[in-house]
Amino acid sequence: MNIKQIAKAAGVSVATVSRVMNHPETVAPKTREKIERVMKEAEYKPNWFAQGLNFNKTKTIGIVIPHMLHSSYMEIAGGVEEVARMKGYITFMCNVEKDKKMEREYISQLIMRRVDGIILMFSSLDEQHLAQIDSEKVPVVLIGENQENSKACSVKVDCRDGAGEMIAHLLEVGHRSIGFLCGSDPQQEAKEMLTGYRNILKASGLKADEDMILRTENSIEGGYISTKKLIATKLPDAIFATSDEIAYGAIDALKDSGYKVPDDVAIAGFGNNRMSNLIEPKLTTVELPFRKMGIYAARILFDLIDGESRDDKQILLRPRMRIRKSCGHKERIGEMF
Repeated sequence: MNIKQIAKAAGVSVATVSRVMNHPETVAPKTREKIERVMKEAEYKPNWFAQGLNFNKTKTIGIVIPHMLHSSYMEIAGGVEEVARMKGYITFMCNVEKDKKMEREYISQLIMRRVDGIILMFSSLDEQHLAQIDSEKVPVVLIGENQENSKACSVKVDCRDGAGEMIAHLLEVGHRSIGFLCGSDPQQEAKEMLTGYRNILKASGLKADEDMILRTENSIEGGYISTKKLIATKLPDAIFATSDEIAYGAIDALKDSGYKVPDDVAIAGFGNNRMSNLIEPKLTTVELPFRKMGIYAARILFDLIDGESRDDKQILLRPRMRIRKSCGHKERIGEMF
């Protein structure tokens, strides 16, 4: 069967069948289900290549990911794919392994393959490289902070406010000296968190102790090594890490040195990875809406692909705290979530 025969069998117009294949969210559920049932019974498979020639679209998008082994990046990608599937698109995932040159090469390959749009996750591209993509008329949406690319459409989380809220909580619990383990990736997010840390201490009449601010790799090993350095120089009441992985390493280092968490030193992280509610003690952390970031970015991208204008080109999402045992809060209201 062809599309005209599908439309006749379903008792709708060819345009309605076309919308089901290209923009299913615009068709009433009952009508969409009826058309999809007819297509399934007829074992109808659209010729996407031919459609691409007709509509100048390939029904594909690219997702450029810093590292596929990072669970939060994959959760974001899952949100993108959820929307892409609804739109009848497939995705090309490109793992750039945090390599700037590899990122540029993958983007060139995606453009050569005529993808309809690209999502860049925590990109290292500057304004010049984004302008080159724009010159190819390929819509782009950024996920995550990128200070140099403020004009591009983007979805990011208010990391400064999230870190500040956690520091305020640690102060409220009674901790006065708070160490800060600053991961190197994503770089701009870590800078925002450090600003939030400094702002809250200043607002509370406290001065940040530079000896307790250590920069480290965004990994369990990085957290372990940097915490060992803190132990050797100046042990704080609490430690805030810019990622949950760093926080896991900090907990291990404290345990190996004979300290108890949170009795001797409280720990808080950032991200709310799945393991954070399973380790002992359960990790107090700032939860980021990873899947929602992907969903929002995909919606913006498809609006751009469809030629629709948007007033909200930059979307800023709010994180929220998950209070668990590691920070020393006695009630731990958020531990059940």
